[in-house]
Amino acid sequence: MLKGEHSISFDALPYIKKFSGKTFVIKYGGSIMKNESAIKAFYEDVALMKLVGINIIIVHGGGPEISRWLDKTGIISKFINGLRVTDSNVMDIVEMVLSGHVNKDISAGLSAQGISAVGLSGRDSNLIRAKKKFTYVDGEKKDIGYVGEVVGINKALLQSILERGRVPVISPVGCDSSGNKYNINADYAASFISSELRAEKLIVLTDVEGVYKDFNDKSSLIPSLSPEEIKYYIEDGTISGGMIPKMECCIEAIENGTKNIHLLDGRKKHGLLLEILSNMGTKITGKRGYIKCQRAI
Repeated sequence: MLKGEHSISFDALPYIKKFSGKTFVIKYGGSIMKNESAIKAFYEDVALMKLVGINIIIVHGGGPEISRWLDKTGIISKFINGLRVTDSNVMDIVEMVLSGHVNKDISAGLSAQGISAVGLSGRDSNLIRAKKKFTYVDGEKKDIGYVGEVVGINKALLQSILERGRVPVISPVGCDSSGNKYNINADYAASFISSELRAEKLIVLTDVEGVYKDFNDKSSLIPSLSPEEIKYYIEDGTISGGMIPKMECCIEAIENGTKNIHLLDGRKKHGLLLEILSNMGTKITGKRGYIKCQRAI
């Protein structure tokens, strides 16, 4: 039984029924987990989507919470190219926070809405297979410890869970064939999973409204992008900083089977349903259009 206020939710029913039987992968960013009203609305939105028959997979982050626990234990966080340097001590904290605390909080929140949520670590049944990731600074290869990149998933496990009407909630901790565990960027994990499952939508919930031509000018929100246009904007500096790896994930997802991607502000109440109703945020598809349109103007 759906709980709470749902005036927006029930108004959305006719619009979201067309996605019945489709699969949505939702990347739930750690940066939005402190907004209690947005969290509750997120759980309610997922409940409504399940009610109309949409298959939901949630991949969550937890960076701020990891940093908080590292501070508590006196471990200094170091980043190279936006990736957390992860030695064995940091890896233990990462797994404790992501697979324990954050994962179970999300699963419990969904369960409170009557959803059959299954909290999973990427290490469970080799759900996320990974290999060691390196990064480069000025052309020099850097070892950043137990940071991984996805090389495969247990697709059969996820499909089995979805077929039973349940919602997998996935912590992005992976492992390799030797049993080494790895800290994996949640954007990359969600991207890989959505492509493998040929998801109808990959929804990336973050703490910005989308991609801007000028971040200081909120009227410059870019409504839609293609992989080609993303590359163009990275080259000219419009897309920069931490948005670059996020957009690179989107390129990979589209090129490998995901049909549509939406980058949304997860801090907005009922952002998931509002996206479906009004196409908020930035949509990424395989189609060109935005740059061409702007140049014509």
